Amino acid sequence: MPRLEEQGACRWLITGRVQGVGFRPFIYRLARELGLNGFVRNRSGTVEVVTEGDASCIDAFAAAVQQQAPSLALPTIVSRKKIPAGFHTDFRILASSVGDTDIHVSPDYAVCARCFEEMQDLSNRRYRYPFINCTECGPRYSLIKAMPYDRAQTTMSEFTLCAACRAEYANPNDRRFHAEPLACAACGPELWFSEPGRIAVHGNETALAKAVAQLRAGLIIAVKGVGGYHLMVDARNERAVARLRIRKHRPHKPLAVMFPLADNLIALHGAVIADQLALSALSATDRPVVLLPKRPQSSLADCIAPGLSQLGAMLPYSPLHQLLLQDVGGALVTTSANISGEPVVTEPREAETLLANVADGFLHHNRSILRPIDDSVVQPCAKTIRAIRIGRGLTPLELKLPRPIAFPILATGAHLKNTLALAWGNRVVISPHIGDLDSRRSQAVFARTAAQLQRLYDVRAEAVICDAHDGYASTRWAKGCGLALQPVGHHQAHASALVGECPEVTGNWLVFAWDGVGLGSDGTLWGGEALLGGPGQWRREGSFRPFRLAGGDRAGREPWRSAAALCWTAGFDWNASPMAKEAWQKGLNCHETSSAGRLFDAAAAMIGLMDMASFEGKAPMWLEAIADPDIPALPLPLYRDAERVWRTDWAPLIPFLMDGRQSPAARAGLFQASMALALVKQALRIRAEHGEITIGLAGGVFQNRLLVEQALGLLDEWGFTVRLNEQVPCNDAGISFGQVIEALYGDF
Repeated sequence: MPRLEEQGACRWLITGRVQGVGFRPFIYRLARELGLNGFVRNRSGTVEVVTEGDASCIDAFAAAVQQQAPSLALPTIVSRKKIPAGFHTDFRILASSVGDTDIHVSPDYAVCARCFEEMQDLSNRRYRYPFINCTECGPRYSLIKAMPYDRAQTTMSEFTLCAACRAEYANPNDRRFHAEPLACAACGPELWFSEPGRIAVHGNETALAKAVAQLRAGLIIAVKGVGGYHLMVDARNERAVARLRIRKHRPHKPLAVMFPLADNLIALHGAVIADQLALSALSATDRPVVLLPKRPQSSLADCIAPGLSQLGAMLPYSPLHQLLLQDVGGALVTTSANISGEPVVTEPREAETLLANVADGFLHHNRSILRPIDDSVVQPCAKTIRAIRIGRGLTPLELKLPRPIAFPILATGAHLKNTLALAWGNRVVISPHIGDLDSRRSQAVFARTAAQLQRLYDVRAEAVICDAHDGYASTRWAKGCGLALQPVGHHQAHASALVGECPEVTGNWLVFAWDGVGLGSDGTLWGGEALLGGPGQWRREGSFRPFRLAGGDRAGREPWRSAAALCWTAGFDWNASPMAKEAWQKGLNCHETSSAGRLFDAAAAMIGLMDMASFEGKAPMWLEAIADPDIPALPLPLYRDAERVWRTDWAPLIPFLMDGRQSPAARAGLFQASMALALVKQALRIRAEHGEITIGLAGGVFQNRLLVEQALGLLDEWGFTVRLNEQVPCNDAGISFGQVIEALYGDF
């Protein structure tokens, strides 16, 4: 027996990702193994632990919490205090308490390997159960009503545990000990299948079989997943995929493909080129869509990603999806069930109404989804994984601020690819992808997310940060919410979003913020800027030769307008209607811009790839896909304007881009290489004047993998240190985070 003076007791507060990840059961088992008495319980966002026993065992407990925590947990011990001993005779899990506001919410996780094995085991009572989960996997964010994270605070409260599940829930040695979404076929959610004009079919196997039969027959099925509905169709059936495009009014935008896990991913490897980095991303707990190079010959329908060199590939993240793929026997096109750009649909009645003219059948389930959450999209680039869209599995995305913020703020983001960000203390939480805010439905989801985010984290914003553009729906909402308001420049937010991801970098930054368009501080439309300094103190040092762009917002979908504007500005001809040129000459509905994104649009039109684009980003995506990476760059002139901004003149590119004697691949390659070289020339000039700088590449143009890798190669040759966005998208989805960082360092 240890001597009395060797006995001790401690009270611990542990924060971070510690709820919804099996952390309390882990603490319970650890304490029992070490012979410690006491308790563990959830507070609103913190885990409170009391340990009593041998002092050396208490020290061992502290080390094990950090070193042996469940794989999904990210614990931080924020407090360890000695307390009087002698009050506890065993170790227990106590009921949760409320009142703590240090809340951390777990994202939705993909089905784990052990649950997958059980689902395939004929002798297991969860054999082929579409909603199998445990403390190491399954839904979290999409079904949490409020914290602390207990079953009663989730949509699973609608389902009463059967005796067998109740025994697992109460057994400390069971993997499902206190697994809040716990269920089985006897007591949990179930499937049903409906189709127009027919009686709905209920029951997991019956409904699943009906969906599989229709998918095999080339029909389109809307499937309710973890965060909303997908539209699914046989990825090998050209006519079925073409029919989906027609019904969804999506003629060219690429579609994602979900591949089965069978035979060591043979279907995946037959369609895309996936190295170890890509395979790690595909099989991570967030199971994102990963953009990968297409193989030239595959069994997939050609119209899945027409004109592109990459394919969005994903692996099944839910048991239901795995069963579908397994029974169909092949890959399935898996695209969000929504109107393009809007949030994903979540409710059965809503799905059947909105998708009545799209889907042939509906595979529903009765586990409620509290908030829509789309699939995440990532891209391997420059030996790392970069987020393109943050959604299921990655959000809510929690980041640590470089320093505490004075009071809670809500950042409302951009108009396209919208996300929200809530910041308080030294923390910021970024919402899942909401989408484009053009429709009433998108704006309603935006407003609901703003309210839910504050309610879920028990934080009330005292001020709101928005984009400087008054025409954005996010800005209009911010102005109408009644809080103190601070507008932030669009490109300053892009730059600060990157800086906020890299708090370890000190000194001056030079961030190239290249995108479509955003309102600049001089009232013109920026989009190809080199910003020097840091958050709250950016100064424009570089840009492109400005040009007048006709057509307003239409220019993003009509690349010929950008091409015509460049040609007319530089004194070249462009075959457009006399009325269009006259309107441009008179400056009717024209805006001066320095947009790099519109230069890519113009290049695509000049090469002859397209005059019209059916979706935003189509022109630069096709340009990248055909570009010959071995074509050398054309050095472009660099001059200084009256405001002492270095500007690259794009005009010498025009004769080369319009030279029909050269192949489209060669002309696209020359344009890509010339843009990368132009960036480096600006960086060299600015470094020569201002000394050592860290280079950042921010904005949606830098989703272009070829451009990024060419620029990185050149910058490395000249000795620059370069940083890219990784966790936070470089596109407009990162604007909300950048607005927070701007507010943190600005005069607000």
